[in-house]
Amino acid sequence: MALESPKTIAVIGATGAQGGSVVRALQERGEFRVRALTRNPDAASGLADEAVAADLTRPETLGPAFDGAYGVFANTNSFAGPDTDEVAQGTTAVEAAKAAGVHHYIWSTLPNVAEIANGKYTVPHFTNKASVNAVVRGAGFRWFTFVEPPFYYQNLASPMYPTPPGADGTPTWSVPMNGEVRSIHMGDITEFGNVVAGAFEQPQTVGEGQHLSFAGDLVSWDDIVTTLNSQGHTLAYSQTSDDPWGIRDMFAYMEEHTYFGPDADEKIAFATDVSTKPSTNFASWAKTNMPAAREPESG
Repeated sequence: MALESPKTIAVIGATGAQGGSVVRALQERGEFRVRALTRNPDAASGLADEAVAADLTRPETLGPAFDGAYGVFANTNSFAGPDTDEVAQGTTAVEAAKAAGVHHYIWSTLPNVAEIANGKYTVPHFTNKASVNAVVRGAGFRWFTFVEPPFYYQNLASPMYPTPPGADGTPTWSVPMNGEVRSIHMGDITEFGNVVAGAFEQPQTVGEGQHLSFAGDLVSWDDIVTTLNSQGHTLAYSQTSDDPWGIRDMFAYMEEHTYFGPDADEKIAFATDVSTKPSTNFASWAKTNMPAAREPESG
């Protein structure tokens, strides 16, 4: 199948956080024709140049969705449900893209915690994505790139905003992690697409299997609290042995190896070099997106 002109990028999960960011960045740049892929095309109406039905659990939908595309941005949803098989879904997407003649494949992945920590920690939503890397690498695409999203700033506003415990009622993050360790690579997920758009525009630079880690900041929990309190919040942090979100091993891994792992600096440098816009640091993002509650005005 001959490529369409201008070149088309098909974006999986176009109505989600990552895919939506990629669609917006590509549309803003105007270098490619953008095809939004989603299980419900009506929900993506007007989002891109076209919206096409695609479902990673229904392989028969992927061939038509990728037909004629120059590039594909692919990601899987770790929290779609207990039966989600990210390795199977990721592999299916790679195979369909290769069969469709896609030239540049960009896979949203994360560090392989099992390898980095020698099996000490179990973090499936990291390692399962990383397990697909070898499939991408071996598929024979002309260009292929790995991108890694950060811990979202948005997580702190919801669903992780703390609830008031204890006698003084101060909302407190209680997490099984040393609050002083600066190892959390964070970022505004709405800016993630700037890295992906830049990677599609510069395949000669990052299209040979480079890993690009998008981050706006590197912080500790104490940094998060200090920043927010300086902006008018009253928040606290305490290290706990509890596991409030069922991801104790993720926090333990981060504390020991950082979110992006031991090669984080190199991967962040690649992302920074190709990004179409600079990233926003946490303090600037929080000032706009997590304003402190105002005191009731007196009447």
